[in-house]
Amino acid sequence: MNIHGLLANLESRWAKAAVALASNTDDNSARIDMIDYESAMFITSIEDSVATGVATLKVEQNDLDQDSGMVAITDATATKTCVVTDDINGQLLIVEVRNPSKRYIQGVRTSATANIAFGGIVVLLKPRIFPSVQGATVAASTYVSD
Repeated sequence: MNIHGLLANLESRWAKAAVALASNTDDNSARIDMIDYESAMFITSIEDSVATGVATLKVEQNDLDQDSGMVAITDATATKTCVVTDDINGQLLIVEVRNPSKRYIQGVRTSATANIAFGGIVVLLKPRIFPSVQGATVAASTYVSD
C-alpha cells in the first residue's frame, strides 16, 4: 500500500446524520476513542442559514465513553454567524484536536438566535500506526496515483 496518499494516512468515519433547520440545535456526534489516534478532525457543513443564525461546532472530551461528564476542550470551537439569509450555505465548520487530554471525544453542533441546518459530521483520524485502515462506516474507498 502506498503511504503517500491520504487514504493510507487518515482514517475516515461518518459520525452523525444531518440536522434539520432549527435555532436551538444541540446535537452530539458519535464518540471517538482516541487510544490509537494522535489527531481527530471533525467536519460538518452548513446546509441552510437564516440571518443572525449562529452555527457552531465544538469538540468535547471525557475519560469515560459516555455523554455525561463531557467537557468542552478549550479553543476547540468553530463558529460562523449568518449575516444575510443563505450567505453561509455550503460552508464548512472544521475543528481539529491533537492529543486530547481525555480518552473519548465527540463533536457537538449547536445553532442559536435563528435557524441553521447542518449536514452530516465526518471525522478524519490520524492513527498512531500506519497504514491506516478505514472505519466501518466507509462503504468503499480507492487510491489512485496517475
